[in-house]
Amino acid sequence: MTMSTPSLPGGTWALGDLTVTRFGYGAMQLAGPWVMGPPADQEGALAVLREAVALGITHIDTADAYGPHITNQLIREALHPYPDSLHIVTKVGAHRDAQGGWPPARTPDDLRRAVDHNLENLGLERLDLVNLRLGDAQGPQPGSVAEAFGTLVELQQQGLIRHLGVSNATAEQVAEARSIAPIVCVQNMYNLAHRQDDALIDELAEQGIAYVPFFPLGGFTPLQSSALTAVAFRLRTTPMSVALAWLLQRSPNILLIPGTSSVAHLRENVAGGGLSLSEEDLAELDKIGR
Repeated sequence: MTMSTPSLPGGTWALGDLTVTRFGYGAMQLAGPWVMGPPADQEGALAVLREAVALGITHIDTADAYGPHITNQLIREALHPYPDSLHIVTKVGAHRDAQGGWPPARTPDDLRRAVDHNLENLGLERLDLVNLRLGDAQGPQPGSVAEAFGTLVELQQQGLIRHLGVSNATAEQVAEARSIAPIVCVQNMYNLAHRQDDALIDELAEQGIAYVPFFPLGGFTPLQSSALTAVAFRLRTTPMSVALAWLLQRSPNILLIPGTSSVAHLRENVAGGGLSLSEEDLAELDKIGR
């Protein structure tokens, strides 16, 4: 498969020795309703993945728990053999139960099994980057990461993982993980309305570590704010475009992974990320979530 290299909003970032576009794609929404089962439109899901690569995106975020297994299998069907420049980031540490919940799965056996499943379903011999998902569905929870993160370090030493990161983590857990082994990214919930990680983002930027906000547009509950709507109206664009552009301008270490199951929406997201916000716009938006 070949890929074009048009200019994407935000340029690129180095995840360790891997260069990725700051504007990436999150594959979570490619599975069925509530991230369970196959998509209603299989060919449409494959088309979105191929369009992401055609647009020049080199950072796709996924997890074998999505579906489960479905999203990774779609990625493999659409894109394998992968372009050398394309990097697939996955996460382990939670699985799906029969009710569609996300119970933790962080024992050593759980994590080894999850890495094996990701390798198999993506058709890879080594995963570029694995994030350890911590906390629960309510968000980050305190507690040591030593055993779980140590297991991933062992798998890294065995050559099954290239780089490591943490997800849904507290600042203390980020620090603990970094004391055990290098990490190249932190993936937490963050957007215009949820800015609890402002200090952490700035600290990571100083250390050259990426911050990848999940639910950059609010997730299953889209962002709503009078200030956001006002700026979008003034710029004759959508609130979601403004929200994506704000994230890219917030800090150079922020990488975007907005998800969609629509080719048209994917293109809209990319165009929105390239929006230029003025100092007046930024000052107005900065009041949101404070």
